[in-house]
Amino acid sequence: MTAAGLIRSANGGRRQTLRVASFNVHMGVDGWGRHFDVVAECRALDAEVLVLQEAWTPDDGSPGTAALVASQLGYHVVAEAGLARARLYEPIGTGSSRWGPSAGQVRKTLRLDEERWKVPAGPRDRTSVRGRWGVALLARVTCRDAEVLELGQLRRDPARRAVIRCTTELDGRELVVHGTHMSHITHLSPTQYRRLARLLPPLDTPALLAGDMNMWGPPASSFFSGWRRAVIGRTWPSSRPHSQLDHILVTPSIDVVDARVAPSSGSDHRPVVATLALA
Repeated sequence: MTAAGLIRSANGGRRQTLRVASFNVHMGVDGWGRHFDVVAECRALDAEVLVLQEAWTPDDGSPGTAALVASQLGYHVVAEAGLARARLYEPIGTGSSRWGPSAGQVRKTLRLDEERWKVPAGPRDRTSVRGRWGVALLARVTCRDAEVLELGQLRRDPARRAVIRCTTELDGRELVVHGTHMSHITHLSPTQYRRLARLLPPLDTPALLAGDMNMWGPPASSFFSGWRRAVIGRTWPSSRPHSQLDHILVTPSIDVVDARVAPSSGSDHRPVVATLALA
């Protein structure tokens, strides 16, 4: 596996670093269903640990988002959790330069099986493929003890939720990594946040939590006392972001060497990237 980077410390020694990224890939398509180069977007992030939300795995046996990125960029898929069964529709024919249709137009590209409100998907003969919509954790460093921790399904949410947890090493110490995609606040997600907080390790453990939290930074981090945000910047919607929904949170024993919101992508979210070291 690829080794983490190195930086020079204040006393002249060297510290190992780890670059972590979180990216909601929107199934690798825009709002019209047109495919974008998700592999190129992930290559540009150049992260040793990569958390993908809204990863798509078709039922027909062809490579899903996580498998494709892993095979092309030298990652291994640490774990993947399917959060919902869904139907992904073929692209809507358009020459528009907009990311997706306006609110008054047909705008359904993906339909989760348990959605309560069925937004029109377009013509009745518009073809679709079935598959799984979920979250994946990829790495180019050695990870062990991978597990998927269930967060359950809220009554208003058409998807169940989960957090992927694994352990890697940074400067000879264990680092616990978590990746997730949380329910929206309109689904009453605070219940789920409190459940997740009970699953996280003690504050004196080097740890990180990365994902699309579907919540702004201050309220999201308020559920995890003592954790802090590694990246601060607007991530959604990608074309003209006004809110930060995508986060990397760390415990006090983690130093943030560098952090940024990546440029606009083919998804409706901008990725977040942080280079971390032990304090």
